[in-house]
Amino acid sequence: MPQLLRKDAKFFLAGSLAGLALRLIFVQHFPAIVDDSRLYGDIAMNWLQYGIYGVTDSGHVVLTLSRLPGYPGFLAGIFAIFGWANFRAVLLVQTVVDLATCFLIADISRRMFSERAARAAFMLAALCPFLANYSAAALTETLEIFFSTLALDFALRGLARLRHNGMPHSDDALWAGCGFSIGACILLRPDGGILLAAVGGYLFLFFGGTVLRQKTSFHSALPILRAAAIVAFTAILPLIPWTLRNLRTLHRFEPLAPRYANDSDEPVMPGFNRWIKTWIEDYASVQEIYWNVPGAAIDAARLPRRSFDSESQRRETLQLFAEYNSADYNSEDNPEHDMTPELDAGFAALASARVRAAPLRYYLWLPAVRIADMWLRPRTELLPPDPRWWEFDDDPPWLAVSVFFGLLNLAYVLAGAIGLFRYRAIFGIELFVLFLALRSLFLGTLENPEPRYTLECYPIVIIAAAALLIGKANRKYPRLP
Repeated sequence: MPQLLRKDAKFFLAGSLAGLALRLIFVQHFPAIVDDSRLYGDIAMNWLQYGIYGVTDSGHVVLTLSRLPGYPGFLAGIFAIFGWANFRAVLLVQTVVDLATCFLIADISRRMFSERAARAAFMLAALCPFLANYSAAALTETLEIFFSTLALDFALRGLARLRHNGMPHSDDALWAGCGFSIGACILLRPDGGILLAAVGGYLFLFFGGTVLRQKTSFHSALPILRAAAIVAFTAILPLIPWTLRNLRTLHRFEPLAPRYANDSDEPVMPGFNRWIKTWIEDYASVQEIYWNVPGAAIDAARLPRRSFDSESQRRETLQLFAEYNSADYNSEDNPEHDMTPELDAGFAALASARVRAAPLRYYLWLPAVRIADMWLRPRTELLPPDPRWWEFDDDPPWLAVSVFFGLLNLAYVLAGAIGLFRYRAIFGIELFVLFLALRSLFLGTLENPEPRYTLECYPIVIIAAAALLIGKANRKYPRLP
């Protein structure tokens, strides 16, 4: 990569400046400091000021395990250097990190395809508004995408050497780099572990199978086993202090974070969550219904027709909503809307009836639609456009933004899919496909189909799209590192 940078210095400088300008526009005009950002910031400041990894509750700092320490640790470092609660500095640092991701994407494209593909991938990444938008959000996405891309870069370099040279001990550093990068992903968000499953699965299912078919002796599999062991060990190693902390201070074995990012004194609402999954398809319903519970009233008029199977079920659902919204559960001094155990049980009964009536809808069709929505909807959730873009009743400028972002996202995804299919024989493509499949299947199980959850896959989308510009001489195998 350094040789390519020297060779095309003007091109990469121009692309970097264009990418920087795009990201600074988002930082200046659309900075996203959302509720999750403030929670991360609160943990970071308590960690700095009191040495306690906890949240502020009624003026007191309470220990928490609801969020992994990766992003609060990043915020604490920024706040310690640039000032207390300085989220602007956070966004500017993330801008630099996101530009570094563009160079990693270019490096992978160069190794797998050609220098021409590397230049295309760099420009597609630098000018991608979806990546740029999240660099201006105080959320985990930018760092998660960077470390995911770094892990893939290390993995592909290690796989190329393993394929041609076996595995000399000097390559252990590549696999350790891959593992530590995955560990950083996991410390940011628990679903970072999907990348560990993808790398391990590729080593055993694809790469290992090919080698063992050619060399049947067990000795030939040892380099693969060593690579997998190094990746697994180094990925899990950063979680050990967090796990021990939770055991010592909270007396809970929790190596990651709870499924619903809740502390022990917060309700989980299993019945309501299961009922949501019997009908939710898109991000608009996440904003209008799911995020309101608990804490805010629900507008039953926002429920789609698919949330009822019969008139009696409709009446029962609306009655549960009325009870949730009623003053019986909320005092004037404490207007928080809570999901009581009785109400949650009512939603659980509704969910069970709907699942029994249509199991394929629950287990297959709705997850597939949620996956499609996360991949294909306009990525404007951090911007002013109405999430119900298909109703075309938004202000004309923002409606135009929704349509443009939707078409642009569709172009990226289609180009990436064509690239993956056309060059499926390229060494390493199976790793990309496995990661995309595992992550998409996991996302289909969530109650909240948010488009941002597919952004970790966008470097692969960009690399595969850039493959459409591959040179004819590079269509079989990647170059060695």
